[in-house]
Amino acid sequence: MFDKLKKQHIVADEGFNRWKVPPASIAIHMCIGSVYAWSIFNPPLTRELGVVSASAGDWSLQSVVWIFSVAIVFLGLSAAFGGKWLEEVGPRMVGTVAAFCWGGGFLIGSVGIATHQLWLLYLGYGVLGGCGLGLGYVSPVSTLIRWFPDRRGMATGMAIMGFGGGAMLGAPVKEFLLGLYYQAPTYLGPEAAVKMITEGGRRLAEVNGQMVEVVVAGAKQLAAAPVPLEEGVYVVGSGNTGAAATFVTLGVAYFVIMIMAAFAFRVPREGWQPEGWTPPSADSASRKMITDKHVHIDQALKTPQFYLLWMVLCFNVTAGIGVIGVAKTMMGEIFGTTLPLIVNGAFAATYVLMISVFNMLGRFFWASASDYIGRKNTYYCFFILGIALYMSIPYAAQQVSVAPAVTWLVMFYAATMIIFTMYGGGFATIPAYLADIFGTKYVGGIHGRLLTAWSTAGVLGPLVITQLRQASLTSSLRELAAKVDPAAFQAKFGAGIEQLEQLVAAKTVTVAKLMEIAPAGTVDPTPSLYNTTMYTMAGLLVAGLIANALVRPVAEHHHMQDEEDEHLHALEVPRATYANKGQTASD
Repeated sequence: MFDKLKKQHIVADEGFNRWKVPPASIAIHMCIGSVYAWSIFNPPLTRELGVVSASAGDWSLQSVVWIFSVAIVFLGLSAAFGGKWLEEVGPRMVGTVAAFCWGGGFLIGSVGIATHQLWLLYLGYGVLGGCGLGLGYVSPVSTLIRWFPDRRGMATGMAIMGFGGGAMLGAPVKEFLLGLYYQAPTYLGPEAAVKMITEGGRRLAEVNGQMVEVVVAGAKQLAAAPVPLEEGVYVVGSGNTGAAATFVTLGVAYFVIMIMAAFAFRVPREGWQPEGWTPPSADSASRKMITDKHVHIDQALKTPQFYLLWMVLCFNVTAGIGVIGVAKTMMGEIFGTTLPLIVNGAFAATYVLMISVFNMLGRFFWASASDYIGRKNTYYCFFILGIALYMSIPYAAQQVSVAPAVTWLVMFYAATMIIFTMYGGGFATIPAYLADIFGTKYVGGIHGRLLTAWSTAGVLGPLVITQLRQASLTSSLRELAAKVDPAAFQAKFGAGIEQLEQLVAAKTVTVAKLMEIAPAGTVDPTPSLYNTTMYTMAGLLVAGLIANALVRPVAEHHHMQDEEDEHLHALEVPRATYANKGQTASD
């Protein structure tokens, strides 16, 4: 049964319309592209027990963000190994396996959420789902490049546009499902009416003769709830964020769509070319660094071009992926306290949606533009413009904290949206860049191996942004606590300032709650939490700019000379073996 999925059984007949292939590619990429809306899950997963506010037993934002990172790591690893397998078995087989991994990852993840076992969420969504991401990502790319040799950039842009657009549909669907399955926790009454004690940093209240953990939710926490709720005290563990049921629903839906799309794949026969198309002249190809030779998948790893392009992709992705992973949270922290009437929960959710829109449009726009201006020049645009835009974000955050104005929000919004077009454009342009440098014969496998840069960026980006943010947050909490009246602190949290570290660890003390009792005129430090991160990202883009400038055409001795050399290379039989026996290669 599985043998029927292999590429020798899906060769297209004469007269096949190549435009039937892109819709299947886009469908798969839109399913797996919903990973970009992961930040939608950050709030419910970080208050899975408290529901309306994080409790002491809830997962931290840092631990939840790392699930996204693990998925990206396994995306790169599975693409690196699956890319070569793709060249052997074809896109239908790989697409089918991707459907099982991605859909199954959601189902296992749902069990982890329901039982509050974080390792199951890592195993399901992170490891298994990440493998589905990698296999689903590479399966259409080399196929489309072969179907559209006349428009390599546009072809890869079409498929990878779907990946960027996955969050555009995924974000509102996830928000809807979370609201559908949401159950409010038990309400005990206003904070002033409920007698509470603090033990080990936790707030406890008596319910039916027993002391149970509770959380205190203010207007800011309740604004994100999908149903209207009253401010006050709620019982931990008595509600449901709806995250587990949402995972089940998405897992089943994605599996069905991806299976249908995988069975729509066809591959062109050997030597096929679009009717009426003439390959570019040698002079035109030389100017854009487009080769008519081929480099074997294993030989590509011996060239400096592979590692330079690896760095180009890694630094471009690192700069954007850390921001995408915490996009909704970052928007709320920078502008939620300074412009609360504008930047509410609905605004932040729309911001995530617009990230997906611009990410998607950038993939098609920049990849298509690269057909005309060249891949190297396209990456020059990414790095030079990106450096300036990343440097502008801390400036906007600093200005809005001093003098809140919509102007700074508009500046921040525009800068980040342009950044996300280039982030997505980098992904869509790199397969065509590889095809130009190494030829089209093994571009799928080479692309898969290059995606290990994405894995590295998937760790590096969130690590940088969470660690630098945490360092800024810790420093801000200490500075704020030092300004607060000790008596007011004792009355607010039921413990002295000397227990600050313990209270922060239990999530009882936050910047927002400290600001409620801070002296008048105290500047909220929340908008500046990401300043150091943005400067670091700009530095990474400088490194990417240098790597791109060093890319040159592959040296002649790396090229495959003819079909006999290809056969010998595949069998890993050195030509010297024949020479020693006095034989020729044709013998």
